[in-house]
Amino acid sequence: MWLLWYFSEDVPCDKTFTPTVRPPRLGGNVRMGVFATRSPNRPNRIGLSCVKLDGVTVSDTLGTVLRVSGADLLNGTPILDIKPYIPYADCRPDAVGGFSDDVFAYRLEVVLPEEFQTVLPPEKKDALLEILAEDPRPAYQKDNRIYAFEWANHKIKFSVENNVLTVKALYPLGEEE
Repeated sequence: MWLLWYFSEDVPCDKTFTPTVRPPRLGGNVRMGVFATRSPNRPNRIGLSCVKLDGVTVSDTLGTVLRVSGADLLNGTPILDIKPYIPYADCRPDAVGGFSDDVFAYRLEVVLPEEFQTVLPPEKKDALLEILAEDPRPAYQKDNRIYAFEWANHKIKFSVENNVLTVKALYPLGEEE
């Protein structure tokens, strides 16, 4: 099914809408129109996700509950509308991806050293490993420097060499390395 939802947790850096963005996975150096990308920096803050309906339950407190998988939105995100996925109308196997066809999908091998294995709960650790495998570096910086970002109230530092990403540091925000 299709979910139309509202970016309720997306806080823009400023109040000015920018009609172009620099998609990191597509190189990061070239500005592209926001409507040609999947950037969350949009003027309408509306998202669209295709999800799998896993089940329907009825709750005394919540009413009818739809259980889905494959969602790329946060728990508690306001849903604006739900539409059925209709295979004969929604599936276009002959479609092309335009400029994104030039960027091949690849994944990095991720090494999480033993000392960092228990820093995060298992579900957050799995999510972090997925994020890291997608290569969070800007596409125009493909070197072995140490990169850092904050995620789930933690600081993560890593480097990449020969398509292997190695976590160098992982600790809660506010704690020194």
